[in-house]
Amino acid sequence: MSKENLTELIEKESESLNSLLDTEDLKAFQSMTSELKDTWIKKQMFRTETEARFSVLQDNRCPTNASKYWQCVREQASYLDNLMALSFDYRRNQAKINKVEDQLQTETNKHELAILEIELDECKYQKASMEKTAYHRVRELKMWSKLKSEYDDGTFNTQDVNEHQLESYGRQYADKAQHLTEHSSDADKFNVLGQLKSLQRIKKSGELDNKQKKLHE
Repeated sequence: MSKENLTELIEKESESLNSLLDTEDLKAFQSMTSELKDTWIKKQMFRTETEARFSVLQDNRCPTNASKYWQCVREQASYLDNLMALSFDYRRNQAKINKVEDQLQTETNKHELAILEIELDECKYQKASMEKTAYHRVRELKMWSKLKSEYDDGTFNTQDVNEHQLESYGRQYADKAQHLTEHSSDADKFNVLGQLKSLQRIKKSGELDNKQKKLHE
């Protein structure tokens, strides 16, 4: 749906708001048509690169390049799943538009016609929203691809997520342990210190290395 068609749809729906809004609010809505179109176009959807870097890939949660890389993989995979699901919804919505448009050609009952016109307008708005969502889904897929390339410095395995975790989680829980205080809850202390102790034991024992060797024998 073009920006012009979106404006037409908003303006058309403003007529129907006559029975929903009082006169003052209706006038306010109608006076903001252009502004609301602009808001719809530029509203933020999903994370910006700034948010991805400081929040999703924050250093205390992802202390190594490997952990940042694999978090990018998780995020990108999630957005791929979402995009595919959206594609199915988009196809289903388009099929409904086609069906309603065909029904409008043959329907003679004025009440059924009114309902079909409402359904068509709703589907068109949903179509525009889906197209906008799809654009931003792909934007995030490209962003996570860029970040993956940035953090892939050749020092870790990019095929097996398990290989980096002992080091990355070790650093993460060591940092958590440093921030425990006398005011920390017993549950927090038990959880953080218990997992840190286990990580240190696993690393010292080499049990993961031994298991990997057996798998390749």
